[in-house]
Amino acid sequence: MDPRIARTRRSLQEALFELARERPLDDIPVGDIAERAGVNRSSFYQHYADKEILLADALDAAADEAEANLPEAVDMADAPPLAVSTYFAHIADHAELYRRVLGDHGSAVATARLRARVERIVRDEVGRSADFPDLPLDVVAAGITGSVLGIIGAWLTRDPLPSPETAAAWVWGVILGPGSRAR
Repeated sequence: MDPRIARTRRSLQEALFELARERPLDDIPVGDIAERAGVNRSSFYQHYADKEILLADALDAAADEAEANLPEAVDMADAPPLAVSTYFAHIADHAELYRRVLGDHGSAVATARLRARVERIVRDEVGRSADFPDLPLDVVAAGITGSVLGIIGAWLTRDPLPSPETAAAWVWGVILGPGSRAR
């Protein structure tokens, strides 16, 4: 990708995150995003059809950063990999945005992309192991993905919000099962 395109998209994504810390997503017009990113409104539309696609891309970029730090093969140790806690730290930094995105009236596009990403990661990891020999891989991936998204949603409803490390440990404890020390 052309570096200028990547830079503009990243600026728009960061502007959306910044503005979402200040006010609800529904109250952020495209013009404000473009202004905060230092581009004009037409530049926004050269890169994104609408705010929901920008949001999905911004969440994808954050997940890409966390995923880039995952080890090649996840060691199913009792503690989650640092990248999992790091990703949860990103979610905590943008908790209000994620509450809206994953809530009852959230972003179908962003939620579907997040679900697909988690399912892919799970399929890749479970496919390397023999932990579920009697279950179809897509069923295992769907079950773990549903658990992960459910835990994120439950975590985000807590007040005060528990630490990202706590949420990562919850996810890891559910993934590893009842006999793990992560619980």
